[in-house]
Amino acid sequence: MKRKASYLQRKRERKKKIKEGKFGLPTGSSDPYCIVRIDNEAIIRTATIWKTLSPFWGEEYNVHLPPSFHNVSFHVLDEDSLSRDDVIGKVSISKEALAAKPQGIDGWMNLTEIDPDEEVQGEIHLKVSVLGKGYAPKILRCHVFEARCGAARRISYFIKVSYFYFIQVVKKSCYPRWNESFEFELDEASADTPLSVEVWDWDLVSKNDFLGRVLFNINRLQSAQQEEGWFRLGPDKPKHSQGTLGSLRLKLMLRDEMVLPSSHYQPLVELLCQSVGGNLPELMMLIDETTTAESRQEVATNLIKLFLGQGLVKEFLDVLFKLELDKTGEPNTLFRSNSLASKSMESFLKVAGMQYLHRLLGPTINRIFEEKKYVELDPNKVELKEAGCAGLHRVQTEADVIQQSAGHLQSYLFDLIHAIVQSAVYCPTSLCQTFRQLYQRVQERFPEKEYRAIQTIGNLDTLACFSKEPWMVPLQPAIQQGIAQLKDFITRLVSCDDSEDLGLQARMSLQCGSMEKEGFLFLHRTKDKCMLMTSPFKKYFVTLGKDTLSYARTQHSKKSSFIPLPKIRAVEKVEEKSFGSANVMQIISEDNGQMETLYLDCKSVNELNQWLSALRKACIHNTDTMSSYHPGIYKGDRWSCCHQKDKADAGCDKTRHGVTLQEWYDPLDPDLESQLIFRHLIGVRQAMRAEGKCNEPALTSCTCCPSLADEERLDGVRRFFKVLQDLQDAHQAVEEEAERSRNKNFLLELQT
Repeated sequence: MKRKASYLQRKRERKKKIKEGKFGLPTGSSDPYCIVRIDNEAIIRTATIWKTLSPFWGEEYNVHLPPSFHNVSFHVLDEDSLSRDDVIGKVSISKEALAAKPQGIDGWMNLTEIDPDEEVQGEIHLKVSVLGKGYAPKILRCHVFEARCGAARRISYFIKVSYFYFIQVVKKSCYPRWNESFEFELDEASADTPLSVEVWDWDLVSKNDFLGRVLFNINRLQSAQQEEGWFRLGPDKPKHSQGTLGSLRLKLMLRDEMVLPSSHYQPLVELLCQSVGGNLPELMMLIDETTTAESRQEVATNLIKLFLGQGLVKEFLDVLFKLELDKTGEPNTLFRSNSLASKSMESFLKVAGMQYLHRLLGPTINRIFEEKKYVELDPNKVELKEAGCAGLHRVQTEADVIQQSAGHLQSYLFDLIHAIVQSAVYCPTSLCQTFRQLYQRVQERFPEKEYRAIQTIGNLDTLACFSKEPWMVPLQPAIQQGIAQLKDFITRLVSCDDSEDLGLQARMSLQCGSMEKEGFLFLHRTKDKCMLMTSPFKKYFVTLGKDTLSYARTQHSKKSSFIPLPKIRAVEKVEEKSFGSANVMQIISEDNGQMETLYLDCKSVNELNQWLSALRKACIHNTDTMSSYHPGIYKGDRWSCCHQKDKADAGCDKTRHGVTLQEWYDPLDPDLESQLIFRHLIGVRQAMRAEGKCNEPALTSCTCCPSLADEERLDGVRRFFKVLQDLQDAHQAVEEEAERSRNKNFLLELQT
């Protein structure tokens, strides 16, 4: 369903960079990793850094967030291959703390102890009202409907409703659905005492477990008379850190963008297209000169995606190539700076070539991870281990380890080089044409030094026998063997002909790709009420394409099953207690009026959220989506989550568009990209005015008789600044209207 002209959209995006950590363990070492949680829901797992108390991760993520999120936390754990992983500590940051610092948070933060009473998740449906008028005694009534707590195990819920010194307990239940009311006499003298509703887990063996609470302000409640809805369960009073667990260095930035209807951005997009079409070249030059190093990568990515959608990315890159070459006097230093041209080329390669790269290098990379070979060539770092079967153990010598390591590395290098040189025939046409375009521009700028870049690779023939470290010598034969092949590979890449263009925009548009994500997963499909088998999952190769989700027993199988994406009604997680795994998701689709569920078991939390994100983005325009779903499974004659017996009963939990991870293969969003570019241009508008060619007073006071081209250029520059001002005025009008609406609602609340 297309976005209507009157539709406003808010995009919340959080940039996270997990840099490094220091832990306060007194002795020994640790194998730390981080779990990133949004409102206590795990969405990211970092790599494990082995045998250190000062790990360095350097991992960066962009995450799209729902408007209702409250906090983000980073849990640090110590991986243990023999038993359960040990918890080291956590860092938790609220949405309010992030919003208070628009420039972001960057620094060391102390780890705090993970208290089970703080690790709450879920919400409860309540109706709280004040009864009685005039001088009659007032009654505080609390109606408890149900709760959604997302517990990973089967528990017995009960509720404590307390006001002043009075406490009433709602009976325990395996599924938190009570539909009971409780009343308290309102104490006018103690209006500051809140009404507390707590959710607990009944435990017969040890103490009861706290699951969360909601507090109501009585003064506000008396003004509103009634509050009803789903309320988020909050933690108990947090414990303060003593600073002895260590610290974590993080870089976080929260951005909340208001995206206007498409018509508002059309004038800006038209001017940007003119800047790469030859009619307004000064505009792109100004953007290049005024973009700072800190924002260059983001600006480059947004411009690449914008011009991809307009079918002008080749022209955009060509303009930047010319600007870069005009500023460069030495060909060997091309693209070695953090220029807008180099960042744009980098972003283009990722957007247009990421799937090609995954198919090219994926098999060898997967083999490296699956084989888990010990590899070390440095004699100073070699770890000697026992080899052989039981009773025949012998300690490997240093020479044995180095020889085996060299053999493993040579095998991997051979596979990688072979895959690269064989890939020229199926390298995306868009990449080949861009490489050829760059090659021609460099040749025009430096005609006397053509093939210099390729010759540098050829020089490896004479340098291959020399290594920076002596222990790298065993790899030189593998490098020498691939040099001639790599030279031929580069020559073939830059030799494509314009007649080979198969529709540049269609080939590079992410919405038009034939494959967006693929990989092996364990699947189980259910249609009827039959009980799930003990081991219901089977391994399939799953492919998410433009229009369908297909799966087959092997990657190249001719027989496969598929689900049309428009028929998908929900893509949600499955609670851990259903299959004993926290990494299971479900795809609910409709086929001839019947709902079918496909369960997918992923290897890790990262793979789970990558598939969730990809599917939700692919189905973003679906109609007739579900508003509720069952997080459990239908087993026997009832749902495991809510014990409802009719399989067709409405879901007991709400569906969530949820948190999605930003990926390079994401569908293009022209309005969002235009908004982000506008936000950047507003920030550098004064710097652009300060440039000599774009200083409006200087332009209008020119004493010489301007040519027709000069008049058009001056008019284009004036229109550019007017477009920026019009967009800023439109944003201000929307914000003022929103503020008036908030004030109106507040006055109505006071009157009632």
